[in-house]
Amino acid sequence: MTTGMTHNQAFGVALREQRLLKNKTQDNLALDAGLDRTFISLLELGRRSPTLDTMVQLSSALQIPLSTLILRVEELLAKPND
Repeated sequence: MTTGMTHNQAFGVALREQRLLKNKTQDNLALDAGLDRTFISLLELGRRSPTLDTMVQLSSALQIPLSTLILRVEELLAKPND
């Protein structure tokens, strides 16, 4: 089964979900992760592919295990088309 969602889009959804759960703005997350706010936006939109370094920075800034993001990406990719 395929969702039609790319892995970058799934990562963006997972990142946005976690950011909102932590009540952070894109600006807050960017500052905490040492990244540019526009890059956070592009990640959330699925228009950029994060490196492992970036994923580690983001999970650290969100104070969550990296596996939390990865597991959510896998869940999103496994969902069948609606």
